[in-house]
Amino acid sequence: MSMQQADAASANTAQDVRGTIAQRDLVVDLIRTACVVIVVVVHVTMVGVASDAAGIRVTSPLQQLPWYVGATWIGQVMPLFFVVGGFASAMGWRSTVARTDASGSPARDYVATRLVRLFRPAVPLFVVLAVGLGVATAVSTPAELLDELAFGIGSPLWFLAAYGITQCCVPLMARLHARAPWWTLVVLLVLAAVVDSVRLATGVAEVGLLNLGPVWLFAQQLGFLWVDGWFARRSRLVLLGIAGSAYGLLVPLTSVGLWAPDMLQDLNPPMLPLAFLAVGQACLVQVVHAPLTRLMQARPAQAVVFLLGRDGMAIYLWHLPLFILLNGIGLLVGLPFPEPGSGTWWATRVLAVVVLLATALGVARAVRRSDRPLPRLAPGSDRPTWPVLAVAAICTIGPAFAVMQLHLSFPIALVGAVLIPAGVWLLTRTVPTRGVATVSGSSSTGVGPGLPSREH
Repeated sequence: MSMQQADAASANTAQDVRGTIAQRDLVVDLIRTACVVIVVVVHVTMVGVASDAAGIRVTSPLQQLPWYVGATWIGQVMPLFFVVGGFASAMGWRSTVARTDASGSPARDYVATRLVRLFRPAVPLFVVLAVGLGVATAVSTPAELLDELAFGIGSPLWFLAAYGITQCCVPLMARLHARAPWWTLVVLLVLAAVVDSVRLATGVAEVGLLNLGPVWLFAQQLGFLWVDGWFARRSRLVLLGIAGSAYGLLVPLTSVGLWAPDMLQDLNPPMLPLAFLAVGQACLVQVVHAPLTRLMQARPAQAVVFLLGRDGMAIYLWHLPLFILLNGIGLLVGLPFPEPGSGTWWATRVLAVVVLLATALGVARAVRRSDRPLPRLAPGSDRPTWPVLAVAAICTIGPAFAVMQLHLSFPIALVGAVLIPAGVWLLTRTVPTRGVATVSGSSSTGVGPGLPSREH
């Protein structure tokens, strides 16, 4: 390539980046990044480590505060995360449909692309967890201590299972939204209520796992409405009224003893109150959308959001293992640990969050290759068939679901370290598009079955 061609390509790339920034709703990026940071802050303030003559103690200072339960109505941001995820999913689905020719399958393309983007960052994590827990088991680490550490490390991994399930459903949910958006929302809300009713009536907690569908799909559908501009067309007064009604309904729901007023307790399994929380949060975001948009026009705000947002999934996945590791290193080198819940301890939380985010960002950069998106399909090629996609979905979502249900352990980490890479590998395979003739196992376009297409 000549210097003139290289300069032209560089200019075109820069213009494409500026065009992308101009076209996308940067508030979505801001909210997604803010949600990850809030999760980190919550975990850093929820875990207090103390070391004294009595030994090492782990407490939860945040949960001991009198205003903690009320704060969860604001700090529980996972419903909002699924709302903005629905916005991104709707945009991604429409883009996939637009670029797919008549012989291809936009649904298979979308599912494969999103599952790869979600689970590639999880591959190095599960490998590290399998090695770490295996070594800890081999050196006879006390089982009780190991179980407690593994439980903490694995607690955020439920998100991989829940979000993976909603992503697999996007093609269907997008069609339902196009045909009957409000009936779709009503049916999902009713299903969530029915699941909770059966769970409460039978006392079988596992029944609540069925709400991984209705509750999170309900929040996702709100993101579809966001893309349609429904929230933007409502006045601030109407949005505030809807948000107030949603939060108002939470009061009786969480006061009769069926659902906990602590929104973090209503998370796993997800329960009906989270659906109403998603409505309130979506409306409130639109109320402050204009000032947030002005904020995101500032270069410093864009820089911070893009710095953290680019590696948001990796930061989310790694922050708790790194937090436990950093505390362990501090104990080994004899760093002074302030009494959890004391004024000094709260003052050091800012530094703890900054150090943890910086460390997680460094790890994310180190494993960035595992976070690369799946290249677009080359002409004449298509994603794997539905049976292959189904196997790949089980391989990727299955280990995260097992962690959510059974908690993290060495066997589960080992299974994940094997199955997730296998599932990602299956998702990167391509086959000839229907109707494209093949010769000796290769398509007429030069893209053979079972070979990943090139990025172009």
